[in-house]
Amino acid sequence: MDIKQRDQGSIAILDLNGRLDLSSGTMLKEHIKKLFEKNVTSIHLNLSGVDFINSSGLGSLVSIMKETRLAKGRFTLSNLANYVQEIFEITQLSHIFEIYTTEEEALASYQSVPAN
Repeated sequence: MDIKQRDQGSIAILDLNGRLDLSSGTMLKEHIKKLFEKNVTSIHLNLSGVDFINSSGLGSLVSIMKETRLAKGRFTLSNLANYVQEIFEITQLSHIFEIYTTEEEALASYQSVPAN
């Protein structure tokens, strides 16, 4: 998996490309851990390039969401491919994560939600 980071204000935007599985999920968690060490707790994942996700990848996202909440931050997702969206719906995780259709909608939500 390839992870590219862009920053918009205090929000770290991570563009993910490839498979989200055990190996890449571990890599993603390490990347986000480094963001937390820099006190960056507003994190958005653009999943437009993710063409496969399995239970290990989902587990990594759940772990990241939990750590973000403990840090009193926000964690959003956008641009899910149909297959990935279907996995979130089947597992009922679509009710737990903040998922937006587009990155623009997700980033706009940071403006409308007061900081914790």
